[in-house]
Amino acid sequence: MGKLLEGKVAIVTGSGQGVGRALALKYASEGATVITNNRKKAMSDTKQLTPEEIATLSEADRKAVAEKYARLSGNAETTANQIIAEGGKAYPFFGDIGNFDTAKDIVAFTVEKCGKVDIVANVAGAFGFGSVTEISEETWDRVNTVKPKGYFNIIHFAAPYMMEQKWGRIINCTSRAFLGDWILHPEYCAANAGVVGLTRAVAIELYPYNITCNAFSPFAATRASVDLEAANLVKSDRKKAMAGLPNFTFEQTPPPEAITPFLTYLCTDAAAKVSGSVFSLAGNSIALYSEPVEQKSISKFSPEFWTQEELEMASRSLFAGYKSLAEPDNVH
Repeated sequence: MGKLLEGKVAIVTGSGQGVGRALALKYASEGATVITNNRKKAMSDTKQLTPEEIATLSEADRKAVAEKYARLSGNAETTANQIIAEGGKAYPFFGDIGNFDTAKDIVAFTVEKCGKVDIVANVAGAFGFGSVTEISEETWDRVNTVKPKGYFNIIHFAAPYMMEQKWGRIINCTSRAFLGDWILHPEYCAANAGVVGLTRAVAIELYPYNITCNAFSPFAATRASVDLEAANLVKSDRKKAMAGLPNFTFEQTPPPEAITPFLTYLCTDAAAKVSGSVFSLAGNSIALYSEPVEQKSISKFSPEFWTQEELEMASRSLFAGYKSLAEPDNVH
């Protein structure tokens, strides 16, 4: 057992599986008491593919996908039990962080059991496939209720405890999708862009209290990775991605455990000045996203507003060398 987080108390949402589970185990191994969390004990069926689409898979592919889902299954209780079995301290809490009152209960439970809250790691997430003209209101609401609303809910109730003790660390899981994506899931892009905005706002507001807030975009083998792999195999009229989507098999994707050391570092005193940043994490690769800046500008030094004719001439300099994000060979 390490000591980097000795005496700290951490809430890790979405810690039944994947990145959340790996992070909860890592925090515990470094001495933290961990409150594990996911919505419920039972593992829900995939919401990304319809039964009809899954039925189009070959028997071998269906079996392989099912085996991967089974291997990655788990919940807050199984994660907590593993932490305890390995000599750590953990308490499971089942509940949907997208519900305001439930988020309040999670934080209250943490304080009741442990007396404080030091770290919040929001890793819970949801997504679905579909173009902007096809996704349902239910899909939009389901995804955006977890991110950013659920993240806000937990931070809202945990932050006062951190402010009182003048110490706290908040980690929010986003996705490269906050920049737009090859995959057709605009609701997920919006949700993760919201996480970035929330992270930056919280970082600025809480910095005077020695509380940091950062976001990370993981590339790691999780249940979502299996969903994406299966989506590439099914036969369906439903378009799930733009042409040219890079394919990575589950086996080619780094394990979530690889990114947990850096996420642990962000929760230490050594990272007290690191706040409001977004990191891309993939295996041994760690990247810091740049700050958005105004790239070019044009100004008219006159009390009169631009005319259409003037704009047509002046905008040539504004758009010199411009290339739209939407052009197929420019999508990141």
